[in-house]
Amino acid sequence: MKAIPPAQNPERSRRRICVVTGTRAEYGLLYWLMKEMQDDPDLDLRIIVTCMHLSPEFGLTWREIEKDGFPIDEKVEMLLSSDTPAGTAKSTGLGVIGFADAFARMGPDIVVLLGDRFETLAAAIAAHMERIPIAHIHGGETTEGAMDEAFRHSVTKMSQLHFVAAEPYRKRVVQMGEDISRVFLTGSPGLDHLEHTKLLELHELGKDLGLELASPLFLVTYHPVTLEEDSEEDFGILLKVLDSFPDATVVFTLPNADTGGRVIMEMIHRFEAENPGRCGVFTSLGQRRYLSLLKYCDAVIGNSSSGLTEAPSFGVPTVNIGNRQKGRLRASSVLDFPDGQRSLEDAILCALSPSFRKIALNTKNPYGNGGASKRIKEILKTVELGGLLEKKFFDIPFSAEHIRRMEECG
Repeated sequence: MKAIPPAQNPERSRRRICVVTGTRAEYGLLYWLMKEMQDDPDLDLRIIVTCMHLSPEFGLTWREIEKDGFPIDEKVEMLLSSDTPAGTAKSTGLGVIGFADAFARMGPDIVVLLGDRFETLAAAIAAHMERIPIAHIHGGETTEGAMDEAFRHSVTKMSQLHFVAAEPYRKRVVQMGEDISRVFLTGSPGLDHLEHTKLLELHELGKDLGLELASPLFLVTYHPVTLEEDSEEDFGILLKVLDSFPDATVVFTLPNADTGGRVIMEMIHRFEAENPGRCGVFTSLGQRRYLSLLKYCDAVIGNSSSGLTEAPSFGVPTVNIGNRQKGRLRASSVLDFPDGQRSLEDAILCALSPSFRKIALNTKNPYGNGGASKRIKEILKTVELGGLLEKKFFDIPFSAEHIRRMEECG
């Protein structure tokens, strides 16, 4: 039986909000928003898990969600055992089918999506086709080295509500034609952990991870750069550089289920086998252990968005490698490699230097300082649903300079 279109259901006493999550990292960003909605008597939180959460290869992290006290309403299986471009495209297609069925059964009033991954795109397509309003978090950002860049902006155009992390991103979403009254500057919800999450002491963390966390302590996450073909070569360079720090403790978190990810996973496991005792590899650390590592590590190394959005709040230097995060806002605690001035080893040495650590400790996070989850929840709770699906293109008048440049281009 097909669900009644959500905004037209007169018998519903509570607004039904569906959150979709497909990865451990995304769930960490959504956690406190989900808690806010779960604790609100006027909201009916529903949860769909998909993609990496359901994969044994990536740790079956749906179990962590249930352990945290969130009942899972639907599981959408979509991830093929392939990280080729064709395999990712087919997984996306399966996701559209699975989400279409799940949304039809659930009948949500609003679907909440975060970020830019292919499963997010699949959920957005299904919700858009079923005329369900979409609230998108972290729109307007750019990741020029990843195909996810196009996914993010596509989801923006299918969404009715936009919760952005910084003012430049708000301007970009409006530039894409979104109604300025529906674009809300909230900051990143992932930073709410700074206020709410009790972190582990260093000795507790080491015991939990089964490692002696000697300094320097590196937290390394490297994902495939999906618009480039040299991710394996670049990651090999990183591993060779890590060999030049033989006294360092290295904690790896494994890459996402992106094209080329399995090769990087194999390289990490080989490095672990060659460096027993000083290296740990984890499919999923969970939010508490991950944030505790951010507190105690000497540097975050790799190309994860966490090095740009969360690490600055801990005063931890980040060595950001390559183009995957190109275009995103950076705090003063972030060193980019390559930057044309130093080798990767020199970049890490710079991050460890007392002068740069002082810079990192005094940095200001461009993604906010917490409180985003409550702000987002209140908007989801009170926004008028009637007419929400209707979208008009918000035109920005061209300046004289824009007109001149267009005329020059013919």
